[in-house]
Amino acid sequence: MQCILFFFRIFATKISELMKTTTKTNWKKIYVNCFILGALIGAVAGIAAFVNSNKNKKEIETVIGKPEVTVVNGQMTPEILWSFGRLGEFAVSPDAGTIAYTVTYFDIAENRGNAEIYLMNADGSNVRQLTHTARSESNLVWSNDGKSLYCLYQGQIQRIDIKNGKATQVSDFAKSIRGFSLSPDQSNVLYVQTVPNPKVSKHLFENLPETSARVIEDLMYRHWDHWVDDVPHLFVANFAGGTVGAGFDLLEGEPYEAPMRPFGGLEQTSWSPDGSKVAYTSKKKVGKAWALSTNSDIYIYHILSGETVNITEGMMGYDKNPRFSPDGSMIAWESMEHDGYESDQYRLFTYDFNTKEILYRTQKYDFDAQDLLWGKDGQTIYFTTPWHGRQNIQKIDLTTNLVTQISNEDMGLGSLKWLGDKFVVSGVTMSMPTEIFSVDLNGQATQLSQVNTDLLSQLNLGKIEARWIKTNDGKDMLTYVVYPINFDPDKKYPALLFCGGGPQNMIGQSWSYRWNFQLMAANDYIIVLPNRRGVPGFGKAWNEQISGDYGGQNKKDLLTAIDVIAKESFVDETRLGATGASYGGFSIYWLAGHHNKRFNAFLAHNGIFHFEQMYVETEEMFFINWDYGGAFWEKNNQIAQRTYANSPHLFVTKWDTPICVVHSELDYRVPISQGMGAFNTAQMLGVPSRFLYFPDENHWVLRPQNSVLWHRNFFDWFDQWLK
Repeated sequence: MQCILFFFRIFATKISELMKTTTKTNWKKIYVNCFILGALIGAVAGIAAFVNSNKNKKEIETVIGKPEVTVVNGQMTPEILWSFGRLGEFAVSPDAGTIAYTVTYFDIAENRGNAEIYLMNADGSNVRQLTHTARSESNLVWSNDGKSLYCLYQGQIQRIDIKNGKATQVSDFAKSIRGFSLSPDQSNVLYVQTVPNPKVSKHLFENLPETSARVIEDLMYRHWDHWVDDVPHLFVANFAGGTVGAGFDLLEGEPYEAPMRPFGGLEQTSWSPDGSKVAYTSKKKVGKAWALSTNSDIYIYHILSGETVNITEGMMGYDKNPRFSPDGSMIAWESMEHDGYESDQYRLFTYDFNTKEILYRTQKYDFDAQDLLWGKDGQTIYFTTPWHGRQNIQKIDLTTNLVTQISNEDMGLGSLKWLGDKFVVSGVTMSMPTEIFSVDLNGQATQLSQVNTDLLSQLNLGKIEARWIKTNDGKDMLTYVVYPINFDPDKKYPALLFCGGGPQNMIGQSWSYRWNFQLMAANDYIIVLPNRRGVPGFGKAWNEQISGDYGGQNKKDLLTAIDVIAKESFVDETRLGATGASYGGFSIYWLAGHHNKRFNAFLAHNGIFHFEQMYVETEEMFFINWDYGGAFWEKNNQIAQRTYANSPHLFVTKWDTPICVVHSELDYRVPISQGMGAFNTAQMLGVPSRFLYFPDENHWVLRPQNSVLWHRNFFDWFDQWLK
């Protein structure tokens, strides 16, 4: 390459000299030299293309596996955090003897991750890796004979022989699919594939293939982090011969989503035991109506007749995640009551196919019912409930509608499945990433997988303490305190108040790769985690109080938490910081104008700064309508006007504390202008400030190198002002 470039320069110089005297002879020489120069340019381009193709080929072929990690002094770092294996989904074999599961490992240098499939016996023994590929496997489904495992790989379905690990592609979709499930007898396959959005205007674009413009005439033109150019649909295809046949669209000609974006998957569907019906979730609205509503329904599609029946007509909130009973006579689902309220209580309903009767099963239960699993007798349903920072298993008897608690672990349990006569679940804490557990019917939990046991054994982790703090109005508020590693009660530490997002997200036993409280504590901070008003797990009234009261009681709860902990002898009340994202980011902007010099530094991630602008910029209008109480132009709406009167931008003249703003370009829920507005304001006011901008992230930070930078910035900022 260097040699070619050397001659390239020689011939280019010679042509330049010849051009100074345009004689006939010189023109011939110019033509010859131009020909040679063109050949050299072609050679350079060819070599560059070859190098790039090999580079891309190398990237594609690199298999990312479990890293070798040595922890220094037992301390968590951002790089260590990204060395943990991330356990994904799991599936139990038909004989309940084997569990298949995925684990994703990341390579920071390559800036990507890769999921592989592992197998273990039902007691956690005999762990072995089934796949060794460059791209991730997902969507695990066992064959009925237990000899094969189906999975999704690069948008196609493949079958993997359990004995030898040989993979065979069994589908040939012209367009990649996003997920699949097999009917109980495995004669049919249900899969998710996107179709063009018929609402996207096209008639003006004829003969303009290079234009980058969009013509928009309705709402919901973008969602979460993508433009709504297509919508997911459900298809069914024959699978009786072990290969996927031609599929037909269950929503043919309909402009609706099934499953529902941005987070819905195959959990929003269910096969009837005889394979004759598919239940699915869909919000059959478009445009402005879609943006204003959460009214999704449960639809029953009859495979033979093609008939679709809505069984939740008239139920106005989210109805989703249907589950057929073992004999197919009933179906259960999770239901929210109010249209437009995305964080409403999850209620358990059933529908009887014989009597057509709908019953509200958890009417006397003041907590959520999620992750439904039918008992094998068809008379009980098991589910999980967030409660006081934990998530445990409950059982409801359908003859009495009496709810009984099964497990009482100080963990977050989820992904409830049967493992013979036990449950198999995911389990997570603030000190342990997700692992697989078995839970017997008496509630006794046993850890099965050991994905990160070796890495955790090298780390010093901070003590976590659950406290109940009295709020200013006399309520009991669960507040977690995370202590630094090697905590010394005779020292004074800086403290960070974490302002939770959502806003309706309980702070409890969970593990985050952004807001990792053990990583924060490893950097010698006391971490304060209050479950302020507006989170589930403490009753319906506690959860609902925040709606229409963004600058009210929940902010008093936050200040109460930091005031109480700051009085501890080991906390230096002159070195306090506060941080949070989304609603927590709004909390930071609001506190910046109301904290009365309590704090010495702030960091806000993707937070709401200007309420009126947020109202007209966000995409899911139901969220902002419900939580704000309405539009800012509704001058007679007292709840809405109270909300807008608490917009952080109205209190910026009181900003006097260093603030770091983090925001991402692809966040369409809280658009980038909110972060830019906050940072620009701080700069204009002369408040010490920093703006960390991610052009390729959404509401979260998902790429390894971006995440490492995020954490480095986090500690650099707070260390600068609190240490």
